Amino acid sequence: MGEVVMPRLSDSMEEGTVLQWLKRVGDEVAVGDELVEIETDKANMAYESDVAGTLTEILVEEGETVSIGTPIARVGGAGEVPAGAAERAAGEEKEATKEVARAPIATVLPESAPAVEHGDGHRPKASPLARRLAKEKGLDLTQLHGSGPGGRIVKADVEKAGPEPTRTAPAPASETPSPETAKGQVSYEELSKTQQVIARRMAESKATAPHFYLRATVDMSQAVEGRGKLKALAAEGSVVPSFNDMVVKACGLALREHPRANGAYRDGRVELYSRVNVGIAVAAEDALVVPTLFDADRKGLRQIAAEARTLAQRVRDGQITPPELSGATFTVSNLGMYGIDGFSAVINPPQAAILAVGAIEERPIAREGEIAAAHLMQIDLACDHRILYGAPAAEFLARIKALLEEPLALAL
Repeated sequence: MGEVVMPRLSDSMEEGTVLQWLKRVGDEVAVGDELVEIETDKANMAYESDVAGTLTEILVEEGETVSIGTPIARVGGAGEVPAGAAERAAGEEKEATKEVARAPIATVLPESAPAVEHGDGHRPKASPLARRLAKEKGLDLTQLHGSGPGGRIVKADVEKAGPEPTRTAPAPASETPSPETAKGQVSYEELSKTQQVIARRMAESKATAPHFYLRATVDMSQAVEGRGKLKALAAEGSVVPSFNDMVVKACGLALREHPRANGAYRDGRVELYSRVNVGIAVAAEDALVVPTLFDADRKGLRQIAAEARTLAQRVRDGQITPPELSGATFTVSNLGMYGIDGFSAVINPPQAAILAVGAIEERPIAREGEIAAAHLMQIDLACDHRILYGAPAAEFLARIKALLEEPLALAL
C-alpha cells in the first residue's frame, strides 16, 4: 500500500489545504490522474497522482490544512477493497432498507432516476477556478462541455454557460450582526491561503530587505513605431509582442550583463544564478500570481510574447502548474494598462530586485532645442541594498532604458 502525502507545489510552500477530492474511496487511480485539488501559497492546483492502484482511504478531508509531507490518502493494489468497505456497504444497505420501509410508496425513487455523477462514474474534469465559478453560479458541471485539454472544463466554458454570479458582502464572523459603529456595520472576510502567504511574504520583505528605489523615464517612441509596423505586417491570428514583452526581453539581456541583479541574498551570502528567469506578475482572482518565463535572455520577442500569453491564461483558468511558478530570478510588475504613471513595488524575496512599469503616455519633450511629442514610460527599480548597491543598480536600470529606447537591440 502506498501513501499520498501533501506535496510541495511551490518553492515557498509550507502547508496546503485540501479543497476537493477528485476521486472517491474505491476508485481506480492511474499515474497522472487528477487526484485532489490543493490550495497552496501561490495558487489552487489539481495534484496528479504519482502512484497507481485503488484509492483505499482518504486521511485528510476537504477544507483541512496540513503541512507538506503529511499523508493525505492511501492507495492500494488495483482492485483492492478499501478497509471496512464491506461493513460500511452492509450498514448503508441495511439503513436504506429501513428508510424505504418507512417511506410512503410514492416517495420511493425509480431505478431509472438520473445519476448525479459524470458518465464515467467520476467527477467531470475541470480546473479549480471553473469549479469555484460553477458553484457560485449554481451550475452543474456534468452538463457542460470542456474546451480545455482532454475535454477539461475551464473558466471560459463556465462563463459561457450563464451570467456572472451575484456577489454578496462577506458574512460577519459571528452569527449575530455586529453593532453599528461610526464606520457603519462591520463585517469580516477570511483571507485565502494564497492571500495569507502574500501578506506574510510582503511584510517580511519590507521588514528584512532594506529597499531603495531608482526611477527612470524611457522614451518609447521608437518602440511604439516599431510595434505599429509589426502589427500591420503580422498575419491574422499571429502573436504581436506587447510593450511588456519588450520590457521582459530588455530585462533578460540586462540581467545577463549584471549578474548581481539576477541573484539573491539568502542566509548571509549572495547566490548567483546561471539562468535568467523573469517572473511576470499576473492579477488572478483576489490574488497575485507570478509565473516564470525561463531563459528570457535567450528567447526571441515572439517566443516571449507567446509564452507570456499562455502563462497568463493558465493563471486565470486555474491551470498553472508548480514548475511554471518556480525558479524566477527577477520580477516585472506592470500596472500601465490601468493608467498608472508609476509605482514602487515590493521585492519578491529572496530576489535582489523588482521592476515596476507604468503607462506609456504621449508628452512634450525638448529634442535638439525644439519641442517635440514623445511616448514616455516610467520604470521604477526596487533593490535589496544587501546585494545590489546604488551605482551597479543605476547601471542596470540605465541598460534596460537604453535597450528599450533602441528596440532593434532586443532582436540581437
